[in-house]
Amino acid sequence: MTQTIQKTLRDSAAMRWTALLLLALAMFCSYIFMDILSPIKDLMLSERGWDSTAFGTMQGSEVFLNVFAFFLIFAGIILDKMGVRFTAVLSAAVMLVGACIKWYAVSDAFIGSNLEQWFTENLNYIPIFDELGVSPFYAGMPASAKFAATGFMVFGCGCEMAGITVSRGIVKWFKGREMALAMGSEMALARLGVATCMIFSPFFARLGGQVSVSRSVAFGVVLMCIALIMTIVYFFMDKKLDEQTGEAEEADDPFRISDLGKILTDGGFWLVALLCVLYYSAIFPFQKYAVNMLQCNLTLTVPEEGSFWASETVTYIQYIVMLIVAAAGFASNFQKNLSKRYTLLALSIISLVAYCYMGYMRQSAETVFAVFPLLAVLITPILGSYVDHKGKAATMLVLGSLLLIACHLTFAFVLPMFKGNAVGGIIIAYLTILVLGASFSLVPASLWPSVPKLVDSKVIGSAYALIFWIQNIGLWLFPLLIGKVLDKSNPGVTDATQLDYTHPLVMLACLGVAALLLGLLLKVVDRKRGLGLEEPNIKD
Repeated sequence: MTQTIQKTLRDSAAMRWTALLLLALAMFCSYIFMDILSPIKDLMLSERGWDSTAFGTMQGSEVFLNVFAFFLIFAGIILDKMGVRFTAVLSAAVMLVGACIKWYAVSDAFIGSNLEQWFTENLNYIPIFDELGVSPFYAGMPASAKFAATGFMVFGCGCEMAGITVSRGIVKWFKGREMALAMGSEMALARLGVATCMIFSPFFARLGGQVSVSRSVAFGVVLMCIALIMTIVYFFMDKKLDEQTGEAEEADDPFRISDLGKILTDGGFWLVALLCVLYYSAIFPFQKYAVNMLQCNLTLTVPEEGSFWASETVTYIQYIVMLIVAAAGFASNFQKNLSKRYTLLALSIISLVAYCYMGYMRQSAETVFAVFPLLAVLITPILGSYVDHKGKAATMLVLGSLLLIACHLTFAFVLPMFKGNAVGGIIIAYLTILVLGASFSLVPASLWPSVPKLVDSKVIGSAYALIFWIQNIGLWLFPLLIGKVLDKSNPGVTDATQLDYTHPLVMLACLGVAALLLGLLLKVVDRKRGLGLEEPNIKD
């Protein structure tokens, strides 16, 4: 009797990578909105009166509800109970609502409104939170910053929910296959959102020679509408897969609080979670200040008015060159023909050099920092494929921590030495930013695929939620700390491009040192307990 083997969407490489693309595009849009104000920190001071403390408090508010209202824990439970597709659409809808609130907060319509008056007169003191020093608002905080923080809190709930949903979705579609490659590729594409934000946020803010910070946020709102559409398309793909496999979206075994206890009592889980919070806290908060840090440490001369390098056209050309860098570098990893692989790799490298030259000629700090994810896009698939076939995930985390420390110390002590040297400063900045981006790519390629090795598949959504919750504590705290440290270490400085960033950068380097120690400890624990973190995901 012959048994027919039925193939599903998951068995088709094209279909599972299409599902990944839909999720990655949604995250791409969310990454753009996440840092939409980061490259225009100087404009937020001049146009809306946000000093570094107000800016940092608003940026840290993104994860406030996730941390203090435990929303991420509930998001994990929702994910385990309701499934990937429902949670994906829900997260995109929540992000869109939060984005709209933030846009209105920085718009001209908010100025002089009753809402502005209410936020000016209220939320200046939050009982308990003020006593603990963790309030998302403070007396004297600009009303627009308070309302923007409120919208960013809502956006953050959806964004972090989307993060754990995408991780769970990739496990669902790629388990037993090229999972580390898929996770690394998703993050590589999503991080192009950082570069896109750095290029286009200042572009829209200064479009037509008239400054309007709300235009930048409006650009992000449009992208969040696109993200919602992507998740709806994914919804129907995922539904079709379940119809083919007979799998239920809900867990067969009901979720119990005791399941969380199993996760929380696992030492290996805690090492991964703490390593995650330290590492991400040294990256994401830095992104929010990186452009301003470069403005303070590089010698930049604005191109002559009316020249090609000062035109709007060059923005589009540079972005196209950036996409060529990313697409050619990424595609080179999947070419079996060596001549095609090296041709694409050469095209990517040549385009990267051209991009860097254009950034130098534009004398723009935001376009300099936009190279941050480009090397990551090239090497993340390589690293993911290596972890899939060779393992060594914990070793990669240690290497990532070493690179992280070196980069922040370079920004703190080496880059300022080149102040006044226009060419030397740009070269140091480019090299350090590229290496930092490369080190960041080590995390998704090695850390996230390790989680399924530590916990039962039934509670993997809750496990990712707990890690994200712990990570969010750092993402709330360090933007706030950087802003406060900047104001304290720069008394009387009113020019946002003349700040001394040494103290905040040393603080971030210390996080890298702590992550390095935890990474070494994780290697020891893995060897003793046989967690399999150094083993490949795909068994021969």
